Amino acid sequence: MFKRKLTRQISVGKVKVGGDAPISIQSMTNTKTHDAAATIEQIQRLAAEGCEIARVAVPDMPAAKTLGKIISAVELPVVADIHFDYKLALESIAQGVAALRLNPGNIGNAAHVREVVQAARAENIPIRVGVNAGSLSRKILQKYGGATPEALVESAMEHIEILEAENFFDIKISLKAHDVPLTIAAYRLMSEKRNYPLHIGITEAGTVNTGVIKSAVGLGALLAEGIGDTIRVSLTGDPVIEVTVAKEILKSLGLREGGVILISCPTCGRTRINIPAIAAQVEQKISSIKKPLTVAVMGCVVNGPGEARVADVGIAGADGEGIIFRKGIVVRKVPESELVNELFKEIDSILAE
Repeated sequence: MFKRKLTRQISVGKVKVGGDAPISIQSMTNTKTHDAAATIEQIQRLAAEGCEIARVAVPDMPAAKTLGKIISAVELPVVADIHFDYKLALESIAQGVAALRLNPGNIGNAAHVREVVQAARAENIPIRVGVNAGSLSRKILQKYGGATPEALVESAMEHIEILEAENFFDIKISLKAHDVPLTIAAYRLMSEKRNYPLHIGITEAGTVNTGVIKSAVGLGALLAEGIGDTIRVSLTGDPVIEVTVAKEILKSLGLREGGVILISCPTCGRTRINIPAIAAQVEQKISSIKKPLTVAVMGCVVNGPGEARVADVGIAGADGEGIIFRKGIVVRKVPESELVNELFKEIDSILAE
């Protein structure tokens, strides 16, 4: 288990972020927020997949005024994502959001900032300061010659210091770029400057094909260093996939339990059964299992039970047949056509035990 860097703990609704709280998973809806039914349906699907915090865009007042209806219909804490307009922040707070994503320096008017801070403090609502490499001010870009880790951190600090000047410390920070090394370096630098909880992610990571890799590398590196209190995997498409990937990243580092870990071999010349098809079938069937379990799908009996002895249960193929094993011990031999069914008989038995 990796040792987390101790950060100040905040509450996003019922979810604790920072301190000794588990690393939480969040995502952002891509529906039109003023379409309450569509937004509620998507948040419910996110929750079913294991999401713990849902963020929604609030670009205008109709969206802000719909938040109460959404919040009352879902279990997840809802974060309002707001840019520039303090009135949207105030309305979002009035509607009952659990947190704001708002950079106070973008509001401009100190009195308006103070008004938002006072309203957030009164309702125990934290504020996330979020800086992206693509939206740095011209002044900072000129100072550093482009988007550097120092530029990202200085931009965040400008917003943080505005909140601190108002004696507001329920702050969460994100410093995101699509460039993985830049993002990692920025979070490392920020973790040395303040102890606020960090929301980590690789922004604009891309489609599932490329975005999963960039997110796994970037988030994995930070989490392995103990940096990160809540994560979002940013992918183009259905946000439910973001949650699936985030869970796998945390599970791969031993930072989260629950659900099935699938071990499957890459196949080689010894393989005599259709491992890709079998592994895909098993992966689909285990997706609904919530209890911690390790399942192995191996291509041959030479390496199968031995290499996958850590698995609770598994299969290994031979020529037209295969074996079922538990904790590396062979249970029985079955025809290839019955491997998956027999595997799940063992899984059901383990779950029953």
